[in-house]
Amino acid sequence: MKFSATKEKLLEGLQQVQNVVSTRTTLPILSNVLLQAKEGAVHLTTTDLDVGVRGSFEANVDKTGATTLPARRLFTIIRELPSSEISVEVDGKNAASIRSGQSFFKILGLPEEEFPPLPKFENAKVVTMRQKDLHDGLRKTAYAISTDETRYVLNGVLFSFKENKLTLVATDGRRLAMLDIELEFPRSHEADIIVPTKAVTELQRLLKDDGEVKISVGSGQIAFDLNNTLLVSKLIEGNYPNYKQVIPSEAKERVTLEREIQAGDSVGSQGARHARARNFSQFPPAGIAAGERQIEFDQTQFQQE
Repeated sequence: MKFSATKEKLLEGLQQVQNVVSTRTTLPILSNVLLQAKEGAVHLTTTDLDVGVRGSFEANVDKTGATTLPARRLFTIIRELPSSEISVEVDGKNAASIRSGQSFFKILGLPEEEFPPLPKFENAKVVTMRQKDLHDGLRKTAYAISTDETRYVLNGVLFSFKENKLTLVATDGRRLAMLDIELEFPRSHEADIIVPTKAVTELQRLLKDDGEVKISVGSGQIAFDLNNTLLVSKLIEGNYPNYKQVIPSEAKERVTLEREIQAGDSVGSQGARHARARNFSQFPPAGIAAGERQIEFDQTQFQQE
């Protein structure tokens, strides 16, 4: 295998996939990235057996082939190379020679046959949606994911495909975040699945505000195809708690707050009353911080019976 590419393209390709690589693994092959040189491009794949990513970058391929190389070591070498044009040549023993200007490195890899393949999604349920909608939805919910490993079903985000809506839910048992996204799909595609934290984190990193993402749901697996990158993940097995039970069906009192509001702003409208909302934060032994914001509410809603 032999190819050449710019430093920028190589780094961009490695950055797409290297976050999945585990730093603690008993299987050396899982520390490697699979490189497959084909016409005009090099395809990169990494996996930790739970989450996998496949990406690619443009390259001048002189000889097709495949190998696996230590992902983080390769990234470090490429990042430190001074020249913009980099040549990589791999011999029959999976030894890679990396040249750039006057610099030369040689690293040893493992055969591609040892690399675990990513799952295939035949007869999967496929839904396509805007990347911006999913990106925004995960930003507003993923922060509430539980880190308590004893409650494993909460260690991810619930994707609920029901009634032409995608509902995203995350909770740690003390707070809950939920968001609905209007989405058209066949009734046969309705499902409740739990996507684990690591896959959610990678997905948030890959999502952009432009373009679409294709979601494929298979048996115990999910795949996100976007921006010439494929992210696959195992799903968390189990039943997500009935989050609807903890959401009040009727809210008698409502207060509307500006996202960014100045303490000195005046708010006035007929039938409404001004009030000050105080929030305190204590940082012992340093002291106490206090802030005030103007809010608006209907005082009749708060009158005691």
